[in-house]
Amino acid sequence: MIVNLIEKVYSFLWGDLVQIPLPGGSTLGISLLIILLIPTGIYFTVRTRFLPIRLFPDMVQALVEKKQDKNSLSSFQTLIVSTATRVGMGNLVGVVAAISAGGAGAVFWMWVTAIIGSSTAFIEATLAQLYKEKDPLYGGYRGGPAYYIHAYVEEKQKKKRNKVVISVLFAISGLICWCGISQVISNSVVSSFKNAFSIPPIYTTVVLVAVAAVIVLRKDATVKILDMVVPIMAVCYFVITILIIVMNIGSLPGVFARIFEEAFGLRQAAAGGFGAVLMNGIKRGLFSNEAGSGSAPCAAAAAECDQPVKAGLVQALGVFVDTIVICSCTAFIMLLAPEEKVTGLSGMDLLQTAMEHHLGRFGVIFIAATLFLFSFSTFLGILFYARSNIAYLFGDNWASQTAYKILALVMLFIGGLAAYTFVWDLGDVGIGLMTVFNIIILYPQGEKALKELKEYERTKKKESPTQ
Repeated sequence: MIVNLIEKVYSFLWGDLVQIPLPGGSTLGISLLIILLIPTGIYFTVRTRFLPIRLFPDMVQALVEKKQDKNSLSSFQTLIVSTATRVGMGNLVGVVAAISAGGAGAVFWMWVTAIIGSSTAFIEATLAQLYKEKDPLYGGYRGGPAYYIHAYVEEKQKKKRNKVVISVLFAISGLICWCGISQVISNSVVSSFKNAFSIPPIYTTVVLVAVAAVIVLRKDATVKILDMVVPIMAVCYFVITILIIVMNIGSLPGVFARIFEEAFGLRQAAAGGFGAVLMNGIKRGLFSNEAGSGSAPCAAAAAECDQPVKAGLVQALGVFVDTIVICSCTAFIMLLAPEEKVTGLSGMDLLQTAMEHHLGRFGVIFIAATLFLFSFSTFLGILFYARSNIAYLFGDNWASQTAYKILALVMLFIGGLAAYTFVWDLGDVGIGLMTVFNIIILYPQGEKALKELKEYERTKKKESPTQ
């Protein structure tokens, strides 16, 4: 019954809500999430006057913001936390899923989603900063969509509220999403270790859960571990990809040609494949960069900034790093492998076969180790996100915080042993519902973020008269 409910909600959010006829008799199905996300991204890209391009130097500069309170996080640390979840599952498993289902063209639509999503990420992260609160349990600050939605309803009704329905629904959706992702994490790690080392799933699962439990059940370990792991693993992955590109430099123009041809359904037009390419690219693009879903603002709220806009700029940069850089790395690894070697493969088999072609046995082992680290960082990141949502729902107490950590560990264990086909659906349902509740409020509340952006640019002009 639960599986049926998940599938029905999934179909409502991600299924074909609108059908557009295409030449050749095929149709393009557009889901509710696409209808919400793409116009929102375009709207805020125009309203911020193409911020991702215009203020790219400011995004980089915002990373060096210093913090005063030792318990709070710096802008760079919040980028690490949000990048941990973005660079984790979305960049390996998500990209593999997109290309498996939608072909090379899905990569193009992931890029498009990232470019217009940067502006949305800026708006939601700036709002998270504007409405952040002190965190009495962990120290520093907390916040996110549940909090700025709550503030919006209070402002409209002109009275204090203990809880707001949309905020509660957002927080619950987030917790559902992160439980779903916990299962996908262990499912993918177990699969890759079985391919690389022939290790039975039970052993990998037990080790993964045990290591995770030791870290997440301690108060302050999460961010410290991420500070160490994320930069190292991202750089190593990027360097290996550059090596593979250099080794296959002659094939690179053909890969780009394939991406653009398939992006517009030129190779699949007869089979009506354009809809699958578009939908899988955008869906996995959302799952990867999280722009508009309301996840990353939970990290952005924890930053200590002298101007809220700087937290927004950092998260906009995070979307760029995630999808344009790291997601492309995974895509090129797969697409630079000969088609005859990977035809018919999907999931981790596809990625590991491609890596074996490029780097031999080392490639298979490298991907297994990388997936373990990426997945582990994702798990730590989503538990950081969960903090503020749990606090909103249940108040400031260690019992509820610890209970959710234990639930996430149980999901991690279950996902490693049972290859449920609906684990992606559960994650997609959660992130889909979060997006719906978040986007509803972003339009009216976004005006405050846009006002902050104008103030930031006015101050910047005063400080630099020559600009």
